[in-house]
Amino acid sequence: MVRSNGESFENPFTETESAEERVYGALLQTREPATANDIANRADCDPKTARKYLAWFGKLGIATEHDGEPTTYERNDQYFEWRRVNDLATTHSSEELQRRVQELLDRIETYEERYGTDRPGDVDALTPPEGVSTETAFAELTDWATAREELHRHERARRLQASDAESAAL
Repeated sequence: MVRSNGESFENPFTETESAEERVYGALLQTREPATANDIANRADCDPKTARKYLAWFGKLGIATEHDGEPTTYERNDQYFEWRRVNDLATTHSSEELQRRVQELLDRIETYEERYGTDRPGDVDALTPPEGVSTETAFAELTDWATAREELHRHERARRLQASDAESAAL
């Protein structure tokens, strides 16, 4: 909504997310272990409610629970990586995955040749090769690292498809 002076503000009466959704959203935003109280504050709910949902998310593998006083929780990045791989394996054909793997391999090879190494972490973007600006080097090194991560996911999705096909054949 917009006030008469042009400033915007949120209407507190249009909140449609449940406490579970808010706790889930707060958990997804954590980058380091947080207490149930911290997550409850971010989710605008009671700490007891947050604990209940965090325990449930832990059982599902979405959250990692760290014992201690107090107990802390964080998102389980491996779970979300598995979901991405599983999604690729179920929504793309093996031919599509293979084609994407080849595109990524070609892109990575181009960067390896340009920078003379097989890892973007080995390159100092502040001293790029002749003819490559610092800005271009930063952009390409980021793209290269992303391409390597994406390649890893697509290869895992191909293996998952192959193992699923093998299991179905038994």
